[in-house]
Amino acid sequence: MEPVIIVLIILVVLVFIALIKTIQVIPQASAAIVERFGRYTRTLNAGLNIVVPFIDTIRNRIDLREQVVPFPPQPVITQDNLVVNIDTVIYYQVTDARAATYEVASYIQAIEQLTVTTLRNIIGGMDLERTLTSREEINAALRGVLDEATGKWGIRVNRVELKAIEPPTSIQDSMEKQMRADRDKRAAILQAEGVRQSEILRAEGEKQSQILRAEGEAKAAALRAEGEAQAVRTVFEAIHAGDPDQKLLSYQYLQMLPKIAEGDANKLWIVPSEIGDALKGLSGAMGNFGSLGGNSGGGNGGGNGGGNTVPAQNDGRNSPSERREKPFID
Repeated sequence: MEPVIIVLIILVVLVFIALIKTIQVIPQASAAIVERFGRYTRTLNAGLNIVVPFIDTIRNRIDLREQVVPFPPQPVITQDNLVVNIDTVIYYQVTDARAATYEVASYIQAIEQLTVTTLRNIIGGMDLERTLTSREEINAALRGVLDEATGKWGIRVNRVELKAIEPPTSIQDSMEKQMRADRDKRAAILQAEGVRQSEILRAEGEKQSQILRAEGEAKAAALRAEGEAQAVRTVFEAIHAGDPDQKLLSYQYLQMLPKIAEGDANKLWIVPSEIGDALKGLSGAMGNFGSLGGNSGGGNGGGNGGGNTVPAQNDGRNSPSERREKPFID
């Protein structure tokens, strides 16, 4: 009995193993290559698949999703003989599992080497400045070459990106100094433009201020002159309306004499001829007043010693105007 039980156990185990090998479940976005006696038979797609146990074998399981592979920095020589290190990132997708398995031994390594050689060919025709500013051009050229070469491998290159372009340290220092000089130059230009604009605005403001001030002074002078003219006109009209006689005019002339003599610099001043006539008229009036006072007092007021008279300043023989020195008063 014991041998029979052992045989049954062995049969059950074999059946279980056969069932496991017969039923193959392939995940979504994946594919499996089936070989029968070492030869390609078919490709298993996603889902439940049945294979012949112990005859069909699964050679390779391939992920059909888009893959991202970063490659280490590669030294590349530019057209101006400068060595730059370039990091690249490849986005690819397997479209044919059979070709990816049998057409190339390792498609990832093949893509890496193809990327390096193509990148050296592209960068070798560019100088450093163009290399740093032409990433889109390099990406497009690299993607075109890779897509054409990897098509027979059952692989489609979707995108190629240059992750970093690192020039030598000395070149980086020179570039940094150049950029700093350019920034300082732009800052100086902007500062000069600001100062220039500020000076222009200040000059415009001063100009407007002077114009407004001159207009105000002109208007004020005009109003002042008009007021003075009106005042003179009013005084003139009042004088003519009052009809002053010669005595009043003589008295006004005498009141103006101290004002004419004012000032330390007035060493010499001119007496108009009208003042002589005014003094003559005033002296006559004062003489008449003295004679009236002498008659009332009973003395000889008309004599030369009795009254105070003012001699006439203009007897008709003098010139219209006399030049007299200003008396010095201590």
